[in-house]
Amino acid sequence: MAKNTITTTDTPQTQDPTEVLHTLSVYVNNTAGVLMRICQVFARRGFNIDSLVVSQGRDARFSRMTIGIVGNPTGFVQIIKQVTKLIDVIHCFEHSAENSVVKEMLLVKFLAETATQRTDALQIVEHFGGKTVDLTPASMVAMITGDTPKVDAAISMLGQFDIIETVRTGKVVMARGEQPT
Repeated sequence: MAKNTITTTDTPQTQDPTEVLHTLSVYVNNTAGVLMRICQVFARRGFNIDSLVVSQGRDARFSRMTIGIVGNPTGFVQIIKQVTKLIDVIHCFEHSAENSVVKEMLLVKFLAETATQRTDALQIVEHFGGKTVDLTPASMVAMITGDTPKVDAAISMLGQFDIIETVRTGKVVMARGEQPT
């Protein structure tokens, strides 16, 4: 059992069984106000944005948004249609686990003041394929990437240390094979 139970904004909570997690990839013109207009579509339909990652594409005129949303699946098809109709949206796709690669990144800062604690922490970080990105005599920052269950498991295992803070990205998604994201 972990020394401390860590509850952060990224800690999975018990969900309403009628609500489903969806992952969307939205390719948009890189202009001011696009994110706000897309968020309004979700808000009007009662969907909560669970995860949001936005970055400029290879072509600076465009950005890709990866949006994780939670809500009742009955209105979801309508949301995709409404988002696709927005002027600055080039395309909007839903991705499932079967047709895409989905990853997250975690940065976690924790106390590791003794040689034994550092050794134990390094073994856990290594087990999860992570790496140490900062080390002081009293603390460590580790970076771990993977799917949501892997990142959740890493947080749980590192809970035996005094965690100072965690920062977690949202999901990033890419379609498998030749299919566009």
